[in-house]
Amino acid sequence: MAQAKRHGMILLLLLLLLTSLLISPSTAEIKTLTISSDSRSMILFEKFGFTYRGKASVSVSAVNVASSSSAAAAATPDPSRLGFFLLSEESLLQIVLEFRENPNFCVLDSQYILFLFNFRDLSPPPHASFNQSYPVISPNEYSLYFANCVPDTSVSMNVHTELFNLDSDDSKDYLSAGSTQLPSLYFLFSLSYFGFLGFWIYYCYHNKRSVHRIHLLMAGLLLMKALNLICAAEDKHYVKVTGTPHGWDVLFYMFQFIRVVLLFTVIVLIGTGWSFLKPFLQEKEKKVLMIVIPLQVLANLASVVIGETGPFIKDWVTWNQVFLLVDIICCCAIIFPIVWSIRSLRETSKTDGKAARNLAKLQLFRQFYVVVIGYLYFTRIVVFALRTIAAYKYQWVSNAAEEIASLAFYTVMFYMFRPLERNEYFVLDEEEEKEAEMALRDEEFDL
Repeated sequence: MAQAKRHGMILLLLLLLLTSLLISPSTAEIKTLTISSDSRSMILFEKFGFTYRGKASVSVSAVNVASSSSAAAAATPDPSRLGFFLLSEESLLQIVLEFRENPNFCVLDSQYILFLFNFRDLSPPPHASFNQSYPVISPNEYSLYFANCVPDTSVSMNVHTELFNLDSDDSKDYLSAGSTQLPSLYFLFSLSYFGFLGFWIYYCYHNKRSVHRIHLLMAGLLLMKALNLICAAEDKHYVKVTGTPHGWDVLFYMFQFIRVVLLFTVIVLIGTGWSFLKPFLQEKEKKVLMIVIPLQVLANLASVVIGETGPFIKDWVTWNQVFLLVDIICCCAIIFPIVWSIRSLRETSKTDGKAARNLAKLQLFRQFYVVVIGYLYFTRIVVFALRTIAAYKYQWVSNAAEEIASLAFYTVMFYMFRPLERNEYFVLDEEEEKEAEMALRDEEFDL
């Protein structure tokens, strides 16, 4: 039994370590949470990067500790075995080692934690509450935990947390040390997209004879991206200054949902050649859209739950897994239409006698295929790696890298499929027909 308990605790700690890697430390605003009959031995609340002037304020009220077994109900739980503490990721590994050595070890006794308070400090009933602010002496990125080392008990309480750093003028900064630059970063990128949108409208107007419906969708995508970023900037700004987003998070999630659905839709439609090569979609291409769009609805729902609740809820890790799985499925699904178009063009090139035109189409689709793969790889793998390995003070670098990659992807995609009188899709050069025929016989366009 003790062996099973020890393995269970070690597994829980490893899960908490994984969870802490998934948490973005940029949204540590003021939070008021309600814990109801929770029997978990450790609860992760949030993650925050402190400077040398950091402070953690934790307030609990309406505390109730209930025993889940009749034997335990007869005894009064030891209040010193329940409490709050801060823990860095480096120290979490040391905690795992301590549990391996002693299965009955209580994390509140560890020398590696930054202990805050336990339930012995609560005021006597019926006012079971506590409120205290603690200076963080050693700057680092910490996670706020609650530990329950009393077996067969569940805890109910209201928790109010404020994690912040003090600026030089003693004003509070509720954004993590590595995320305090995000408002300015998002604002600058929103200006870039608004400028991009203005140029795109100007360009389409001067080439209006070649404008297709897909170009209007692309303009809508730029608008949604710009609005999404300006709302993200306002969201982070108000969190930074006041600790609450003042409703900007609602607009952020709304525009993010529209932007992501539009992005995947535009990639699928371009990949199928809709509006360029043909005015309609085949049945299998419609099915891809019917799969991708509902999945994106689910992914954005998971994103809202992840962003607005936090790791303290029991299903938080599950929602993260749902989000990652759905995102992977969508990324794979949008590749298929591009592959289908490349294969279709190869087959067409053997019969229609327009080698130069088909060669140009194949080159364009192959380039687009490579660009999409590179964008998905960078934003899903490289950005996550940067977020994992970067020091906590430089977490904003991963956000900047993601936005730079997105802007580069939008620029390349819009350039490749811009409206032109002599579009690459329709290149016809009789002098190059023989060379094009030779190139099409080559297998270099096989994926």
